Amino acid sequence: MLSRRMEFLKILFKNRKLTMQLGKNDFRNRFAGTGLGTIWGFAQPFVFMLTYVIVFQYILKSNSNGEYPYVVWFLPGMAMWLFCSDAILTASNSIRNYSYLVKKVVFPVDIIPIISIISSSFIGIFLICIAIVVASIFRYIPNFLTVVYILFCALTFIIALTRFTSALTTVVPDFAQLLNILMQLFMWFTPIIWNLTMLSDAWRKFFKAFPFTYLVEGFRQAFMKDSTIITENYGMYSIIFWVITILLFLWGNAVFKKTRKDFADVL
Repeated sequence: MLSRRMEFLKILFKNRKLTMQLGKNDFRNRFAGTGLGTIWGFAQPFVFMLTYVIVFQYILKSNSNGEYPYVVWFLPGMAMWLFCSDAILTASNSIRNYSYLVKKVVFPVDIIPIISIISSSFIGIFLICIAIVVASIFRYIPNFLTVVYILFCALTFIIALTRFTSALTTVVPDFAQLLNILMQLFMWFTPIIWNLTMLSDAWRKFFKAFPFTYLVEGFRQAFMKDSTIITENYGMYSIIFWVITILLFLWGNAVFKKTRKDFADVL
């Protein structure tokens, strides 16, 4: 039983060089037909984040509900969300996008979602670096151990989730549309634009148990001196996050393996 669970990790390790190379190619191919090429991949989310800062800080006069400048509070959370959202959506559709590889018997289908996650990571790391640079300008230097930990959490959660969503999107194409709607809902129900302090204590605890809240708040609080969601209540939210992630991976892995034999037929 355990060896079957570890099969995915063995396949990923065995094909790590191929996966990395295809991930780089995937990122370049997204913008292959444009004059500026991959620059658009960085420009679009950067302008998106900048627009939110201008609208909420200078037009709507929002604040961080704390001692921190709004831009220092907002950018890390939005950068983490954009990374997670883009990686989940692209990886979930990856098997359909790489249908020509699925039909090759010798190709390891398990690594296809990882290819898209690597591709999205280039933009995600760029946005995270922007958040770090801007916060540093305001003299808020992040705890880099926390940054590395949250990035590891994000990648692990994305891989666990997309083991399930990529398989389901392949065999049930309509699920891709549902996933787009769900990600929109998750964005507004995750404290990216609004602050957890706006909620009652009971609701605040409830929302902190969500994996996306853990990732967004964990990265945001790397720039702040207060106790973080990672260590709060003796690490309770960290335990909840990892339990959800592990269960999600086991479930997604079982679904992926069960439906993998049908991929070539439905594509």
